[in-house]
Amino acid sequence: MNTPPIGRARDALFRRLLDLVAMPATRLAHQDRNMVGDILLDMLFHANTRERKMCASRLAQSREAPRRLLRYLAQSSFEIAQPLLEQNEAFDACDLSEIVEATSTEHRLAIARRKVVAPSVCVALAEHGETHVVREMVTNNGAVLSETAVDKLVMRSRDESQLCELLVERLELRPSQAMAMFWWSDGITRRKILQRHSADRLEVIETCKDVFEIMAEEKWADPVARKALQLIERRQRNREALERSEFDSLESAINTAALEGMTSELAQEIGYLCGVRPVTIAKILSDPGGEGVAVLCKATGVKREFLPVFWAALRRPLEIEEGRIHPQFAMVAETYEILTVAKAQTTLRYWNWSLSAAFSSQALREAQEGGEPANEEAAFSTSQRTARLVFGS
Repeated sequence: MNTPPIGRARDALFRRLLDLVAMPATRLAHQDRNMVGDILLDMLFHANTRERKMCASRLAQSREAPRRLLRYLAQSSFEIAQPLLEQNEAFDACDLSEIVEATSTEHRLAIARRKVVAPSVCVALAEHGETHVVREMVTNNGAVLSETAVDKLVMRSRDESQLCELLVERLELRPSQAMAMFWWSDGITRRKILQRHSADRLEVIETCKDVFEIMAEEKWADPVARKALQLIERRQRNREALERSEFDSLESAINTAALEGMTSELAQEIGYLCGVRPVTIAKILSDPGGEGVAVLCKATGVKREFLPVFWAALRRPLEIEEGRIHPQFAMVAETYEILTVAKAQTTLRYWNWSLSAAFSSQALREAQEGGEPANEEAAFSTSQRTARLVFGS
């Protein structure tokens, strides 16, 4: 008498339970489905790879399958998890974040390619920092990048320059993040940043114009309001600095720098005349790309004829050879032309203002809670986070 092979009953039961779990909601009660799911999950602990792959493939399109069962399969080896990660829409953000933390790069890449990737999942993927995964996520229009995720990606873009050209295309990129990324972006990306993230402030200026009169009556005594209005104010050059300066105009200082060389003292004086902080002018003048010089000149009303003079003051080449403009200066000159004065002023003020603007998420939480930083060191840390992002200090 032939004895049936051991395992036939288990295999049959496994398939029947899988059929039940995969049934549409109209055919199987919710309670029954979850009970069957628990039994099937216990059997999967003892199943082989072939059986697990069969189960994952069968449930790839099932939105009704118990998520505990789906999570287990999705955290199995990638050959098992792949169809679920690519096709199943039952996972919520918590499920996917858990899978991101518990699995491999292959799993994370599949998640980054999903039709919809929730903000919290994007943060989890960004934290892992795998270059090809991050690139896939940023180019996926279905991935919703939170502000936290973009912050992390902007910081990463300092060392992974290819991210800059991808991030600049994202609608989630905020002006503060874009202006930070400007400093380590290539020329094409910089131009997009200046064109897309610079505002003309006309409505803001019109709405707040009476506040300037009130501040003048109070002799600009309120430091918080004064700092905020610095970003809004229409006038760029510092008239008080000009009255104290040995130069009779900003252009005169630029001419002197072209003739004698740009010393640190002269650079600082030009910064004062332009109405920007020493660290801001230092960053602009030392930037290898040079587009910041175009922004500075356009914002302060320096005529285009002075742009090559300013460039010469920095001892930068104007020509490759006689009659051929150096490509870097050509980029700077073109940047000057495409910017309006109002947008150049906004950009320059954003760079300058961001050094002391405490608008990090932590600072906002403290303001909402009415709390104060625990000590001076904490207060400095809070107010300088944006400066570190912009200037890498």
